[in-house]
Amino acid sequence: MKNDNDIKRRGRPAKSGRDTSQTKAELISSGVEHFTQFGFASSGLEQILKKVSVPKGSFYYYFANKEVFGLAVISHYDGYFCRKLDTHLKNEQLLLQQRLMSFVDDAKAGIEKYHFNRGCLVGNLEQEIAVLPNSHRDKLVMVMQGWQRKIADHLNLLCPEVEQQECQLLAEFFWIGWEGAVSRCKLMQSTQPIDLFINHFLKLLVR
Repeated sequence: MKNDNDIKRRGRPAKSGRDTSQTKAELISSGVEHFTQFGFASSGLEQILKKVSVPKGSFYYYFANKEVFGLAVISHYDGYFCRKLDTHLKNEQLLLQQRLMSFVDDAKAGIEKYHFNRGCLVGNLEQEIAVLPNSHRDKLVMVMQGWQRKIADHLNLLCPEVEQQECQLLAEFFWIGWEGAVSRCKLMQSTQPIDLFINHFLKLLVR
């Protein structure tokens, strides 16, 4: 199996004074921002490249095609989001029952910061799954399963009387509802849908 060093790249590196890894990182960061706001399928590369001053001909030096670029963007976002979840769910300065709400409050602040234009990259991509490459579908499923495990682990600690399998189902239910609520926030220009969802989810845990 060939690795990245064995693959002959098309195009030339951008003449920006940055090394390859830095330029790739900036392209991915620009991709996260653009795809989160405008989606993957309808987005061209021009604006993404322009923001980091990379000519279109140089793009293929860093990524084989848009599909491979999209996978890199999803992976980057997954890493960022997993760190965010861990920051809140593993915060020993907070009580167990406060940690999930800490994540929720942070997410609401982020949505408001970007004036309801972005939301969640993974949730946004799920909505256009019919036109995404199959590799993206597989990647999104894997990412979501990872997020579900993190919530399930938290629920196992928070609700030790609940069976592990039930915690896993509750975690899946959480993300189904969460992504819907975040999407509705963009429509309503308000974080009220998240409040509605999390309040009822927490009541479900009490029961």
